[in-house]
Amino acid sequence: MPRADVRAARDGSGVKARPPPEGRRFWLAAAGRREGKMPVAVMAENSFSFKKLLEQCETQELEAPGGIATPLVYGQLLALYLLHNDMNNARYLWKRIPPAIKSANAELGAVWSVGQRIWQRDFPGIYTTISAHQWSETIQPIMEALRDATRRRAFGLVSQAYTSIVADDFAAFVGLPVEEAVKAIVQDVCSYKCKNAFSGVLEQGWQADFSTRMVMPKKPGVLEASFNRFIPSSEPAPVPPIPNEQQLARLTDYVAFLEN
Repeated sequence: MPRADVRAARDGSGVKARPPPEGRRFWLAAAGRREGKMPVAVMAENSFSFKKLLEQCETQELEAPGGIATPLVYGQLLALYLLHNDMNNARYLWKRIPPAIKSANAELGAVWSVGQRIWQRDFPGIYTTISAHQWSETIQPIMEALRDATRRRAFGLVSQAYTSIVADDFAAFVGLPVEEAVKAIVQDVCSYKCKNAFSGVLEQGWQADFSTRMVMPKKPGVLEASFNRFIPSSEPAPVPPIPNEQQLARLTDYVAFLEN
């Protein structure tokens, strides 16, 4: 990143500095730079690349003095691993975060609580756990993206597992009120709240019967992959995993989804 794009979050006197001008996607907080501490990635706006931020946080953890990063880096990195459904790296990161940092920073535990719900395939629990915490400005955008990504993933699993599903159950899986969840399927215009989550559902031919309160998914086709993983619209689609790994991951999700 060019030096001109780097802004100090705090100067030597501890006074907060202003964020970068509009249009900057993310910036570095040079808190403690003069004392030799590593800078930490801070999000100033919602429009930025999660992938770049993930790489930045990983680098900062690797280069942290003494191998111990700041709570902010740990929090963002853990949340970003959850966003990309990288549960192995999320678990290893949680294990290597020093206990003293965990106990002194409640938000880290809150992020991991979301991770536990993801690990258990508890879709309603994911939404409620995200909503239950007042996230800091550096974590909130990631959690909002995670909530939307979880909804897309839930759509993919519902379409694979059900020919019809009770509207209340469907709403719980996608984390929306029943009426909003059902109306979003049959209306051409979706509210801003669910616009991203429901994108592509109409094109796949989902239907809803208001009289019986049943939702009839259509079996997934070429759009299936977009429901099962988070792909930021500003980034090219990643190289898909090898078939065996992909099939195993989907089978695990599918079985766990049916068990719940």
